[in-house]
Amino acid sequence: PDARGRVQDAKTALGERGAPWWEEPSAAQAEERIAATMRALTRKRTDSSICPSDVARAVGGEAWRDRMPDVRRVAADLASRDVVVVTQKGEPVRIADARGPVRIRRGPAL
Repeated sequence: PDARGRVQDAKTALGERGAPWWEEPSAAQAEERIAATMRALTRKRTDSSICPSDVARAVGGEAWRDRMPDVRRVAADLASRDVVVVTQKGEPVRIADARGPVRIRRGPAL
């Protein structure tokens, strides 16, 4: 997206847009923040990948482990739209089929 879209993702990822960071977000609001964080982080690392836990830590704070199922679900959705590519040992995989650690990199639609 254009610069405006990148700024929107960054501000949503930081909790400056959408649900106030001090309130419990709805499921949809939490998923949008996860998606925005994932897009922002993968944009920043154009030649490498991120770990799903990077996203969970950014949105979940101390309770980041509780966010991992949500992060994986959002990654699967974004991967289905080519926004991100989920890899395991450097090869693209469906995150639902992957067992063990995966990485996320920028997709062709981002």
